[in-house]
Amino acid sequence: MTSTSGYAFRCTLAYGDIYGQILVWLLVIFLSLAAGMALMGATHPVAGIAVIGLIFVLSLPFLMFAFVTTLFSHVALDEQS
Repeated sequence: MTSTSGYAFRCTLAYGDIYGQILVWLLVIFLSLAAGMALMGATHPVAGIAVIGLIFVLSLPFLMFAFVTTLFSHVALDEQS
């Protein structure tokens, strides 16, 4: 039986793991900005600002959830001998 001196946390997250998430979120943000600007130009400035704010508020929790779950799935607990 071997004795261990403890455990070490190791993060295996690479930039490529979250690259797709960043691209999708940026696409959502730019589309919402375009929609908001179109509404502002179409004599609906309050609706345009509301659309921009709504998209930001609704997309941020999903972005944070995606990043956190991706990070947690790339944390490894290694046994130190």
